[in-house]
Amino acid sequence: MLYRLKKAGFESYLVGGGVRDLLLGGKPKDFDVATDALPEQVKYLFGNSRIIGRRFRLVHVRYGRDIIEVATFRSHHAQAEVEGQAVMEDGLILRDNVYGSFEDDAVRRDFTVNALYYNIADFSVVDFTGGMADLQARTLRMIGEPETRLQEDPVRMLRAVRFAAKLTFGLEANLKQQIELQGDRLDLVPPARLFDEVLKLFLSSYAEKTFHLLIEYQLFQHLFAQTAEHLNQPDEYAKQFVSLALRNTDKRLHADKPVTPAFLFAALLWPAVKNQSELLQTSGHPALQSLLEAGRDVISEQLSQVAIPKRFRQMMIDIWVFQARLAQRRGKRPIRLVDHPRFRAAYDFMLLRNDAGEDLQELCDWWTRFQEVDEEERHAMCKAQGGPKRGRKKGQPKSAKQAQ
Repeated sequence: MLYRLKKAGFESYLVGGGVRDLLLGGKPKDFDVATDALPEQVKYLFGNSRIIGRRFRLVHVRYGRDIIEVATFRSHHAQAEVEGQAVMEDGLILRDNVYGSFEDDAVRRDFTVNALYYNIADFSVVDFTGGMADLQARTLRMIGEPETRLQEDPVRMLRAVRFAAKLTFGLEANLKQQIELQGDRLDLVPPARLFDEVLKLFLSSYAEKTFHLLIEYQLFQHLFAQTAEHLNQPDEYAKQFVSLALRNTDKRLHADKPVTPAFLFAALLWPAVKNQSELLQTSGHPALQSLLEAGRDVISEQLSQVAIPKRFRQMMIDIWVFQARLAQRRGKRPIRLVDHPRFRAAYDFMLLRNDAGEDLQELCDWWTRFQEVDEEERHAMCKAQGGPKRGRKKGQPKSAKQAQ
C-alpha cells in the first residue's frame, strides 16, 4: 500500500499503534497509514476500499479478512475552528474534517507514542513530539495540554487507561491529574460510543488490569455506576467476582477462544443484579422471578450510561435466570437444561460465583459430574435428588442382564 501511494506521487507513512508496538518488540494486530492523498484519491487507487466515517473520514482498504485504515493528514481542531469546519459543543469535538500537513497530523494525535511515523523512503522513524523518548521511558504523555485535549474528547481518558494497561506504561503527572479531575465528562459521551470503548477496554487480553486502573482513576463509575456501588463492600465479593470474570476473559483471549460481549456484560453487572434479586427474594419473590425482574431493571438503567445492543440483552438475562434453574435438580429438569444453548455460559458463570466466595461448591461439583457421565448415570443422579423414576417403554428389558 505504501509503495503504491508513493508511486502515485503521494506521501505515505505507517503510523500509530503498529509502529509503537513494533518498536516495543510486539506484534501489531492492525496497521494504520497516514497520507497526503485525499480519501477519494485513495479510493481511486485501491478498488478494494471504501470511505467510512462522518466525524473523521477514513478509507478502509480490505485484503481478505484484514483491513488497513488510511487517513489523510489532518490539521489540529483549532485550525478547523478558524476555517469554520469544526463542530463543537461544550468543548467537545463533534466533527472535524480539516486536512493539514504532515507535522499538523502529528500534533493533533493523542499521545506522543502514537505519533511515530515509519517512512519507507529512507526507512526512518519520524518523531515530531518526543514519542521515542517517552517510549523508552515507558511513559504515556498527551500531545498538547491534557486539560484541553480531554475536554475535546473525554474518551481519551479511557484510551489512556487502556494503553497504560496494555503497555505497562505510567501516566505523565499532568495527564493523571486531569483524568482524576475530568472523569465526569465521560457522562457527555453517547452511550453507543461507550459500548464500543468498553469492548476495547475488556476484550483486548488485559481486562483485569484495565478494570483496576479504571477504579484507581475513578472512571469505572462513569461506565457501570450500579456495579461501582458494590465495589467497596467489606466482603469485597463484587470486586472479586468482576476481577475473576475478567481474568478468565483474558485467559480465553490468550488461548484464542471466543468471548461473547453478552457474557462480559452479564459479569460486569452481576453484583447489581445479585443485590437487587436478593432484595426481591426477601420480599417473597421466587428466585427465578427475582433474577428476571432484577436483570431487566439493571439493564434498563445501564443503557443510560453504556448502550447494550438488543441481541446481547436476552442472553444476559438467560445467564442470570439460569443461576436459579441450575439450583433446581429434581425431576427431568437437568436433562433438559444441559442441552440448552445457554447452559455452558450459565455453568461457567456459576463456577465464577463459587470462586468469588458464594457457597456453591456442591452444586458446581454436581453439574460438573453430570456433564461427564452417560445417560443412565444422569438419570440416577436426578433420581437421587428426589426426582421421579426414569420410565421405560413397553417391552423394553428391565436390565442389561435381561437384554442379554
